Amino acid sequence: MSASQPQAGEPVRIAIAMKGYPRLSETFIAQELLGLQQRGVRFEIWSLRHPTDPDRHLMHRQIAAPVRYLPEYLHDEPARVGRGLRSALRRPGLFRLLPVFLRDLARDATRNRWRRFGQACVMARELPAGIRHLHVHYLHTPASVIRYAALLRGLTWSFSAHAKDIWTTPDWEKREKIADAAWGVTCTQDGHRELERLSDRPGTVSLVYHGLDLTRFPAPPERSRRDGLQPVDPVRLVTIGRAVEKKGFDDLLAALALLPMGLHWHLTHIGGGEKLAALKRQAEELGLSDRIVWAGPKAQGEVIAALREADLFVLPSKQAGDGDRDGLPNVVMEAASQALPIVATDFAGIPEFVRQGVEGLLVPPGDVAALAEALAALAAGPERRAGMGDAAHARLTGAFSAGAGLDAVAAQLRRSAGAAP
Repeated sequence: MSASQPQAGEPVRIAIAMKGYPRLSETFIAQELLGLQQRGVRFEIWSLRHPTDPDRHLMHRQIAAPVRYLPEYLHDEPARVGRGLRSALRRPGLFRLLPVFLRDLARDATRNRWRRFGQACVMARELPAGIRHLHVHYLHTPASVIRYAALLRGLTWSFSAHAKDIWTTPDWEKREKIADAAWGVTCTQDGHRELERLSDRPGTVSLVYHGLDLTRFPAPPERSRRDGLQPVDPVRLVTIGRAVEKKGFDDLLAALALLPMGLHWHLTHIGGGEKLAALKRQAEELGLSDRIVWAGPKAQGEVIAALREADLFVLPSKQAGDGDRDGLPNVVMEAASQALPIVATDFAGIPEFVRQGVEGLLVPPGDVAALAEALAALAAGPERRAGMGDAAHARLTGAFSAGAGLDAVAAQLRRSAGAAP
C-alpha cells in the first residue's frame, strides 16, 4: 500500500473540528484535510454546524474521513445534550473544566457560552475511545468547544488560527487558549505576530502558510491582449469572496464608477454573503449593473474557469467595523495559479504574497481613488498585466506550494497523537 494512504488497520487517534463543514468559502481547510489524508493521517471530522452551501468542492468528495455533527442549538437535540451532561457529571475531567468554564462565563455571560459548554459535553461523550488528540480550525467559538471537550476527556489539543478568529476574539480568551493548547499554527505573519504577543511560551504558535496544492490547478491559459478600447470585447475583471464588509466590495463598486468613460470593462463576482443585496443596489444606483455578473457561490471547478477567462483579479480587503479582517486569502493564490495580475489592498496578509509592482498593484485599504487608478492602469496595459501575471505564477510555484506546510502539520499531529510517523 502507498505510504501516502492511511493504513487500514491504523486506529483513528485524531479528531479535527471546525465551525461548519463543508463550506465552499473554506477551500484552505478542505485542502488541508485532503493533504493530511494523502499523507496517511487518519482522523475524524467534527462540525458545529451543518452545511448550507448549495454545492461542494471536488476535494470534499475526495475526503474519506467520517463527519460528525454536534447539536447546532442545544434545544434542537435535548435528549442528546442531556446524555452528554449526565456523562460529564461522571467524569473526573469535570473538575478540570468547571473552573475554566465558570471563569469564561463570568467574562462572557451569553447563551453562546452555554452552547459551547453543552456541545463540548456531547463531544466528550461521543468521541471514540481511541482518540488521543483534538485539533480545531479557528480560535474563537470552535476552539472553546474543543478546549472544554479536551479538559473533560483529559486530551491534548491544538489549533489553526486564520483571520476573523484572531482579530475579533478578546485578548484574555486568546491568551488563555494559547496557554492551554499544546501548539498552534497560523497562516500570516500579521496573525503570527499577534498570537506570539499573547503567548507566554515562545514558539507555541508557528507560521505555516496554506499555500496551494498545484496539482489541483491547470497550467495558465494563453490570454488575449484586451486593452479596454473595444466595447464588444471589454477587459474582464474577476473578484471572489463572500459579500461581507471586510472584503471591500463596496469600495470596488465605487472605484469602478470612477473609471474613464472610454474604458470598457466587465466584472464577475463569485460568492454569496449577507451584503450581496446591498451591493446589487449600489451597483444599480451607480449605473453599473449591466457590466456586472453576480455569479453566486461556486465550486472550485467553476471558480478556476472564471479565473481562466479573466484578465485581472481584484480584491480590495479592509478592516471591518468589528475588527474582522482577512489573512492571506486563498483566492489571491488561486488567481496567481492562472497567471492573473492582482489589484488588491496593502493590508493584512496580502502583501506577504503580492509585492507592489511585481505581482500586481497594491493600494491603501479604503482608498477608492487609488483603487480606480490601479484598475485603469492595468486594464489599459495588457503587456504590463502579462508580466505581473507571470510573476504571480512564479511566486506561487516557487514559494507558496502547500506541500511544506502540510508536511509540518501532519508531523505535529502525529507527534501529538502518539502515532508513529
